[in-house]
Formats: sequence, C-alpha cells, structure tokens
Amino acid sequence: MTNTNSARVEFWFDPSCPWAWMTSRWVDEVAKHRDLDISWNIMSLAVLNEDKEDLSDFYKAFLPRAMRYTRLVASLAEIEGKHIVKPLYDALGTRIHPGGQKDVDEVIAGALAELGLDPALARYADSDEYDAQLRASHAEGISRVGQDVGTPVLAVNGVAFFGPVISPAPKGEQALSLWDGVVAAASYDGFFELKRSRTRDPQFD
Repeated sequence: MTNTNSARVEFWFDPSCPWAWMTSRWVDEVAKHRDLDISWNIMSLAVLNEDKEDLSDFYKAFLPRAMRYTRLVASLAEIEGKHIVKPLYDALGTRIHPGGQKDVDEVIAGALAELGLDPALARYADSDEYDAQLRASHAEGISRVGQDVGTPVLAVNGVAFFGPVISPAPKGEQALSLWDGVVAAASYDGFFELKRSRTRDPQFD
C-alpha cells in the first residue's frame, strides 16, 4: 500500500507559465495536510524552445520576457541560497498570474521589495552570469520526462511527470484525492501518460 501522507517532491517551474502556477498552488494546498519534502527548481520555456524555428508570434514575444524571470530566479538561488526560490516564485507569480501585471521590470521590482531584497538584484534578470546553473536545473528536470513536454515537471519519490495540468487548483479533499492519484501513478514503474485536451483557461483564485 502506497503511503500518500509522506513523499519526496521535486517541482520544476517557469515563473511565466500559468499552468505551472496552477499546479504549484495545488501542491501548496496538499502540503498543508500531507508530509511533503518539497524542492523547488527552475526550468525555462525559453531554453526548451530555443532551437525551434516555427514559433508563433506570441511565443517570439513571450519567451524573452520569460527568460528574464528564469534568469532572476536562477541567479538569486546562487546568490541568496536555494531557500529563496519558492518565496521568489510566489512573489513573481502572484503578480504575473492572478495579478495580471505585464511589465517585467515592475513585477521584478515588486517581488524584490516584498521579500526585502536589494533592488539592485534586478540586474540579474538581464545577466547570463548564472546561465550555466539555470541550464543545469532545466536539464535535470526535462531529462526526467523528455523534450516533448513543458512546465511544470513534478517528481514524486523520484518518478517524474509533466503536469498535472489543472484548472482551477483544487482545494481540500479534492486536492488530496488528486494527490493520492498522482502518488499511485508514480508508484507503478510502467505508467507513462494520461491526457485529454484542455477545455478551459487557467482559473486563478
């Protein structure tokens, strides 16, 4: 019988992805009721798509903005320590997703101020100084699931999946029921894919 009350969880996210944001809110909800040892890790949609030539105009505009956020998170993880990754993700994501803020500089400035960090750290959003660490974190996550997916990547007790892709993020017993299903799927080495087409956009709290 799988113990769904305790689990080692690894979560890879791109701060710009609304679907990763929804999944992260669900993991937060589960963590209120279950013993989860969670590590939060950066991945990059810009890196994932850097060699693709048939990108839509939307993605051509979106990915450079997304890269700025991922560079900031990767840099501060090195400068401030890994403990800053989740609070920074929360501060950025709250502004980007439910907050609907579009100006990257304003989002970053607000997030740094919320966490009491030096505003000068914003410069790392435009610096490649820690790109090696960013790419290493991205590669670690994507190597678990393959190149034909995106963000988030969620690993439970060492078994990784893309997703789950959910909207809205479930609460209470629904959140725990979904979690138990994911843990059960992760417990079977032969489970690879379960999917249906999305019929709604991300629904934020």
